[in-house]
Amino acid sequence: MRKTGTTTVGIVCKDGVVLGTDTRATAGYFIAHKHVKKIYKIDDYVAATMSGVVAEAQKILERAQLQVRLYKTETGMRMSIKAIATYISNLLFGSRVYPYVVHTIVAGVDETGPNMYTIDWFGSLTKETYIATGSGSPIALGVLEDSYYEGITIKEAVPIVVRAIHSAIKRDPGSGESIDVVYITKHNYVEVPKDEILNILKMKAKKGL
Repeated sequence: MRKTGTTTVGIVCKDGVVLGTDTRATAGYFIAHKHVKKIYKIDDYVAATMSGVVAEAQKILERAQLQVRLYKTETGMRMSIKAIATYISNLLFGSRVYPYVVHTIVAGVDETGPNMYTIDWFGSLTKETYIATGSGSPIALGVLEDSYYEGITIKEAVPIVVRAIHSAIKRDPGSGESIDVVYITKHNYVEVPKDEILNILKMKAKKGL
């Protein structure tokens, strides 16, 4: 079964990165699953989102995770975020004749600071400061473009990510159910608690946003 349709969002902050997704998986007009994890923890300092065909995205990101572990074992160092994104880009480019239907955001914090890249199913690689992918991305991008500013902090970015995904869920049939958000700093990988996300949505409702 080909599970498609989603909204994934990423923001680079001065103190880290924030990633968020909805949790619905669809197959055409059928809701195949309501609680899919679309944020894949590659390591403590880097994660990736999944949009497209879930099984294919999982396969690609599992290979990236193995490569990161192998690199650390052989060199004693962490792969840079750019190197991880380039590895995924090469995998997708090499399969372009029979492409994986995958669009991913790779984000984390390395020695150069917070970084984020997006890679489409043909392997095109671009560096981003904020981005949305998936069927709900046009709606989410509107929120990001209206709210993002240079020098934003994680504390300020988390509510923006939640609002962007929630806006997409309200309008895009391929996105739905709940919201997952993580942020990564120089020292921590943190999954934002569900009650905190609900509080953000309650504040959004009170303000009429």
